[in-house]
Amino acid sequence: MAWLTISGSQAQLRCWFERPQQPRSLVLVLPEVFGINSWLRAVASRLVAAGHGVLVMPLFARTAPALDVGYDAAGLAEGRQHRDAVTAAGFQSDVDAVMRWLAHEPELAHLPLAGLGFCFGGHLAWHLATRPELKATASFYGARVSNFSPGGGVPTLQLAAGIPGRLLVWLGADDPLMPADEQQAICTALQAADLSAERLQCRIAPAAGHGFMCSQRSDFQPEAAWQGWQSLLELLDQVGEAEA
Repeated sequence: MAWLTISGSQAQLRCWFERPQQPRSLVLVLPEVFGINSWLRAVASRLVAAGHGVLVMPLFARTAPALDVGYDAAGLAEGRQHRDAVTAAGFQSDVDAVMRWLAHEPELAHLPLAGLGFCFGGHLAWHLATRPELKATASFYGARVSNFSPGGGVPTLQLAAGIPGRLLVWLGADDPLMPADEQQAICTALQAADLSAERLQCRIAPAAGHGFMCSQRSDFQPEAAWQGWQSLLELLDQVGEAEA
């Protein structure tokens, strides 16, 4: 496990990288607005223990490349300030840089790729999922996808029909940042784009709020977090089996 700097065309990407001896896949992880903090690094270690390599990408490389703030009002305000400077085009440029780096890493270049995002990273996970390199992506409580896209343009939700791989979306039924009409819009869009409801899936955790996966947040919901984690591992297992 180590910090790793990847040179992008617009910014230096200070990533967190971990891998087991023989990884079955490589997961690109997109953080919350709080940056690559101790919880995200713990998520990386859990994925490595399950047999997957992990690269946690910074989302604010242009304005706060080493952001790591707490789950309090001050941390949230700072993270949202940097979030508002992110554009989908800039994010894709950063993903391009990661893909160029991977192409020159013989031990990693052959691995199937998956994506994972939480909070604002869960929103950007929809953009990541549009890339043909990604076999599967999981998005946890990515708010505002129905009416917003970073940097402007059509709402992120309209990307659903163009996602080539698998997408698993988890929402909290009691999430105050994702009202019922947005949750319904997400489920409807995924169903319309995949009538089988197998490749694109929307799952709603009962009695769960925003951030229910994170043990350091006040909305942590152990049962929902366990279900979310198990479904994530199943998704990654499908990625590895498909490439075997």
